Amino acid sequence: MIKFLLMVNKQGQTRLSKYYEHIDIGKRAALEADVVKGCLFRKKEECSFVEYKDYKLIYRQYAALFIVVGITDNENELSIFELVHNFVEVLDKYFSRVSLIANQIMFNLDKVHIILDEMILNGHVVETNKNRILAPLLALDKMAES
Repeated sequence: MIKFLLMVNKQGQTRLSKYYEHIDIGKRAALEADVVKGCLFRKKEECSFVEYKDYKLIYRQYAALFIVVGITDNENELSIFELVHNFVEVLDKYFSRVSLIANQIMFNLDKVHIILDEMILNGHVVETNKNRILAPLLALDKMAES
């Protein structure tokens, strides 16, 4: 089960966080700081799977953006690794340029959350088809135009 997803820039600033289990606000900041330290300072040659406390962390770097997913022991690491890539592909398809995603996220948090909610529900992957993930968002955009 997915416990949380973080999007962090190279400076360690959290751009987006989504939790699928209750964690107190005070503990979230400490968790995010530890997770970011653990992932950002790793070498590119090192594995993208890290064990941290009760979680396994899966992370990928895209330009200046790190996406970190915390999962339970019984979740498949490679499937989550591919889910992260699929998520970035969906963002790229919607926002047009992956290099500008970090900026787009800041100004379109609601849309990124809609994409995440279409892909992950209660910590479980429910959709991976890019067209189906984007359909509700494109419908909202079409309604906003008219």
